Amino acid sequence: MWGLLLALATFAPAVDVGLGAPGTSVLGLASPATTKAPVPTPRSSPAQPSAGKENGTSEQHVRIRVIKKKKIVMKKRKKLTRPRPPVTARPSVTARPSVTTSPAGTLHLPEKQEPDCPPLGLESLRVSDNQLDASSSQSFGLGPHRGRLNIQSGLEDGDLFDGAWCAEQQDAEPWLQVDARHPTRFSGIITQGRNSIWRYDWVTSYKVQFSNDSRTWWGSKNRSSGMDAVFPANSDPETPVLNLLPEPQVARYIRLLPQTWLQGGASCLRAEILACPVSDPNGLFPEVPVLGSSDSLDFRHHDYKAMRKLMKQVNEQCPNITRIYSIGRSHQGLKLYVMEMSDQPGEHELGEPEVRYVAGMHGNEALGRELLLLLMQFLCHEFLRGDPRVTRLLTETRIHLLPSMNPDGYETAFRRGSELVGWAEGRWNHQGIDLNHNFADLNTPLWEAEDEGLVPDTVPNHHLPLPTYYTLPNATVAPETWAVIKWMQRIPFVLSANLHGGELVVSYPFDMTRTPWAARELTPTPDEAVFRWLSTVYAGTNRAMQDPDRRPCHSQDFSLYGSIINGADWHTVPGSMNDFSYLHTNCFEVTVELSCDKFPHENELPQEWENNKDALLTYLEQVRMGIAGVVRDKDTELGIADAVISVDGINHDVTTAWGGDYWRLLTPGDYMVTASAEGYHTVTRSCRVTFEEGPVPCNFRLTKTPKQRLRELLAAGAKVPPDLRRRLERLRVQKN
Repeated sequence: MWGLLLALATFAPAVDVGLGAPGTSVLGLASPATTKAPVPTPRSSPAQPSAGKENGTSEQHVRIRVIKKKKIVMKKRKKLTRPRPPVTARPSVTARPSVTTSPAGTLHLPEKQEPDCPPLGLESLRVSDNQLDASSSQSFGLGPHRGRLNIQSGLEDGDLFDGAWCAEQQDAEPWLQVDARHPTRFSGIITQGRNSIWRYDWVTSYKVQFSNDSRTWWGSKNRSSGMDAVFPANSDPETPVLNLLPEPQVARYIRLLPQTWLQGGASCLRAEILACPVSDPNGLFPEVPVLGSSDSLDFRHHDYKAMRKLMKQVNEQCPNITRIYSIGRSHQGLKLYVMEMSDQPGEHELGEPEVRYVAGMHGNEALGRELLLLLMQFLCHEFLRGDPRVTRLLTETRIHLLPSMNPDGYETAFRRGSELVGWAEGRWNHQGIDLNHNFADLNTPLWEAEDEGLVPDTVPNHHLPLPTYYTLPNATVAPETWAVIKWMQRIPFVLSANLHGGELVVSYPFDMTRTPWAARELTPTPDEAVFRWLSTVYAGTNRAMQDPDRRPCHSQDFSLYGSIINGADWHTVPGSMNDFSYLHTNCFEVTVELSCDKFPHENELPQEWENNKDALLTYLEQVRMGIAGVVRDKDTELGIADAVISVDGINHDVTTAWGGDYWRLLTPGDYMVTASAEGYHTVTRSCRVTFEEGPVPCNFRLTKTPKQRLRELLAAGAKVPPDLRRRLERLRVQKN
């Protein structure tokens, strides 16, 4: 009986409801009033006191200490075992009480906790690999450097890396250690299990220790009992679980010591540490790098209402260069707002190219959303200051910023919070549709036509129509997708980037492999050179992508290839927006994976803005690369809409806008360019693209064919001129 009481005293902090929110403890555990069926009692380490002969039985009596308004009440409850995934503790022959969970086996955490300290930076890579240590590791690919929140495993058979730190099976006292390098106020821990396509592993409880020299350690204590606190961890591999410390601790080192884990599995976890820097008046440690920006902008996360309010403020501050409009609504009725920025907002100026940035296609990838909100603030402020670069950009370009393509998904992620949203929650729209797989597959009909030799004479190599199945009433097309498609069709976009998160790389079309069953395969477009140029421009001006000391986010080191990759050579994505944009419109679009952390903490937004600010501006300026001009009717000098611009050697054409103006992105070189339109004679001319600021003017004047002139005269009810009649007669004779 003494062993049982001693074990109870050790475990008492986990059920102390006098410290936390109603129904939970400060550690996030369910209180006795809400706990109905705890998990089976796991085995414990030799260091833990024995629980006596009750261990292993199906029915036990455990005394639980409950604090209610300073009155101590002792209750006796019957604890029944029930079927659930068994849990393994550190190898031992003794036992200790189990972690308390709800009947469903999930932890009772407050819906949204508000920790007072930001993340230390395991997920964002601010914590380097050499700051992480462990008691043991099963392999290099499961080493302590893999113990980062949301890190993903490799996807291929025999991949070196898996998504977690895992201790060796025979390690009796496993631990994962983080060196903050400075005195730090630790306030909480977030954990996940192992991300793997091969195994299921997660830790179900752990202790926490601290040190200033990595030799002398002290543990986190429960305030009511003074005993070592045992923190509840995970009940599945992916859901992040937050535990706030009963008392924040100031130290340099922190250790997580797994106590129990899934039976038959291994001690594996991914973690993030919540920590605040502590002042060092004596200057004993190197100065802590400050994450900041010199720009006076609103560096915080914005939900739908806050985003709308911010866009309105920018519009009111710069009414002459901004316009807010909506392109449609989400499945839940939220508007898809766009900020237009130009010296003549609201109208397409002849010869002025249209560019766009789209963010928030996956709602939980929040950095792109905030970068576009920061970009519109920055452009407004700098235009008012008279910055020449921004002024030229806004007077020569019409910019459209869509910060949230999937507002429903973002609201879901925002409610969970930046550190607790996990890897996938909020990714899809409210219907459960992945918007980046929801555009019409135009690649397949094009490639089939090419295989049959029908391109470009019978089937065009550009502006492919929507397939019939895609337009049927029962087609699974999200309202957000339809809104963007109609937006693309209304405005003659030339250049675009689709902002995502979770990696540090720029991927370019094609995103879908040409071989149907291939998971990945190099599948370039006819404009491979242009797409590689565009991708390199963004990657080459992004600070994080160009950091020579940065480590890979997950399992692939894209820095070996300049931080760019062909999308299909990474992983196939049928129905992507990039491919659809290229094949259905004139627009060249790439995907920018902005950060390892999909939803970075607010305190990291200033640094992320500095990482991307120059890249965002420089990429927009690439719309000047190549040739541009107007295709006109030689007789009337009016622009010809939908004229086709073809470049010799590139099997992809573009068309003119309704005013006859066009833009054709090309890398430096000499090109033979042809302009053609129905009812006009074709004209070909040479155009040279240089490395200097463009675009190079390349205008065309087309002459109507006799047949077209006759058709127009007859339609107008006029008589046919004698010269035209003679020319038609000669053509008729030649034909016969």
